[in-house]
Amino acid sequence: MTATAPRYDDQDDVPLGGYATLATTFCVSAVLVTLVARRRGVRPPAHIPPQDVALLGTATFKASRLLAKDKVTSFLRAPFTRRTEDGEGGEVQDEPRGSGARRAVGDLVACPFCVSAWVAGALVASYAVAPRGTRLLCTGLSAVTVADGLQYAWSWAQRRADG
Repeated sequence: MTATAPRYDDQDDVPLGGYATLATTFCVSAVLVTLVARRRGVRPPAHIPPQDVALLGTATFKASRLLAKDKVTSFLRAPFTRRTEDGEGGEVQDEPRGSGARRAVGDLVACPFCVSAWVAGALVASYAVAPRGTRLLCTGLSAVTVADGLQYAWSWAQRRADG
């Protein structure tokens, strides 16, 4: 009698090995960036002002949505995902394709919540090395976030006015 390992889910199609590879890549990248920065004499800021945390957070939100949902960045996701439908505001809905590592990357790049950890990691690393340039980049992404909110408010107001 052979014992079988319990499945993670009912479909048994969760790419746990691919997820482990992605998590390992993220952690190794963080360690390498830290070691290189330390070797070059870069010291992390002693204090990060709350307004910079808010700026980094808003920029992370927008960059994550751009990477995971924007039509224009679909060429980055296409090897790993398939478009299932168009959404509002130029966004699209993608689903992962393939299996193993390809599926795991597809799950990552189609999910703004998932890709936000990677974006935040990159922005925080950049902030530690070049805070002024990172603030400028984050200000631009945050301005787009505000503009998006205003676009949605305008559309909502037009729908209300038209009855």
